[in-house]
Amino acid sequence: MARIGVETRDGVAVVRFTNPPPGYMDATMVAELAPVVDALLADPAVRVLVFTGGVEGVFIRHYDVGELKALADRLRAKGARFTEDRPSPEGAYHAILRRLEGAPKPAIAAINGTAMGGGFEFCMACDLRIAQRGPFWLGQPEVNIGILAGAGGTQRLVRLVGEARALELSLTGRTVSPDQAQALGMVHEVVEGPVLDRALALARHLATRSPRALAHIKRLVRGAAQTPLDRGLALERTLFMDLLVSDEAQAPMAGMVEGGKSIRD
Repeated sequence: MARIGVETRDGVAVVRFTNPPPGYMDATMVAELAPVVDALLADPAVRVLVFTGGVEGVFIRHYDVGELKALADRLRAKGARFTEDRPSPEGAYHAILRRLEGAPKPAIAAINGTAMGGGFEFCMACDLRIAQRGPFWLGQPEVNIGILAGAGGTQRLVRLVGEARALELSLTGRTVSPDQAQALGMVHEVVEGPVLDRALALARHLATRSPRALAHIKRLVRGAAQTPLDRGLALERTLFMDLLVSDEAQAPMAGMVEGGKSIRD
């Protein structure tokens, strides 16, 4: 049975995680997801990616702890040790999240239910996060079983909510409701009813915008925190001019000037 479902229409690809209940992420699903993401990012007809859960009330509950325990048993049997001098290599799931974060195309997480651990780490790698209101839990509770968020959770959560709040959430393992997540800055918006409807409306809006402009904006904003201000401003000026002289910008700019429209139209 396929773990990933994909539908594409009007420049928007909807990717559904169809893992059976309870909706865990596992190695089988990761192996299927990787080529799907690569293909969609390479397809010029796809401008925006939307990810959502295929199990009611679940986006991705979390990574399968049974699978993690089996991996731990194998490594312990080999006497494996990990230190900063002998770091762990990037795994397939880490590579998927890095690809989405660095891709020129916007990615939207339509969070239709619970997303904890590796599930919320996936959400944080997306550019926009919209959650459905309900009795769902979001966050990084890994400390409750003696581990930590290992797919970017400690790093990306800081960038969303700041060091103090990220420490509190990660050290205590506290998970939060969608409304609490919005108040903390973990998600951008919370909606009543099916979240996919709102995510698709936003995706279709983005799909009407210049892919080149979206790619440049994403590159600048995503890299701002790690780039010295003078270098960031220089790159911004350069990419601004690149767009200014591009074919894609000529018609909309001319339409505004000749039609007397506002830049908001």
